[in-house]
Amino acid sequence: MDTSPPNPGDQDPAPAKKRRRDPEASRAAILEAARTAFAERGYTKTTVRDVARRAGVTHGLVLRHFTSKEQLFLAAVPSPRTLMAEVAGDPKSLPTRIARSYVRRMAESAGSDPFVAMLRAMASEEETARRLFTAMQLDSLEMYRQVIPGPDLEERVASAGAYLIGVTFSRYVFRSGPLAEMPDEQLIRHLSTVLRGILLD
Repeated sequence: MDTSPPNPGDQDPAPAKKRRRDPEASRAAILEAARTAFAERGYTKTTVRDVARRAGVTHGLVLRHFTSKEQLFLAAVPSPRTLMAEVAGDPKSLPTRIARSYVRRMAESAGSDPFVAMLRAMASEEETARRLFTAMQLDSLEMYRQVIPGPDLEERVASAGAYLIGVTFSRYVFRSGPLAEMPDEQLIRHLSTVLRGILLD
């Protein structure tokens, strides 16, 4: 749980929004604010108070919805149900669906995807990053079990995740090298080929 005291010099540059009384609207606003805050400031520097200010709600309301900063982060990551709606279908075309979903999500987030924040947290908060990565990996494994048949699923999914981590570093964190320079459609084709070899061959 985030128990850090407010820091007067640690003010969010964005003005606070008007507070909402609709619980679902408040939850959506909190998640939107969390995605942006985690990506802009990283996991370590983001506090629940940061997110509350951005969302226009109280610190206590954020904790009532999510109980801790770690749970807030995990909730901000696309859930297995959301991803499942995008990747469900013929296993033969799964690599292309994964690649298109990944590239679209990263492009639409404009750098605010929580996955990027998790990777940035590794350098300064290794244990927290490990727990976040483990939770995300377990969610992904559960999703893939419903789509991909065959043995060695855990190893294949872990390898696909490791590959996408490398792509994320190159394209969305360091922003350097051939993968960073590829147009989206070219990257989708490249990812599809590699992921097919990892997951299906």
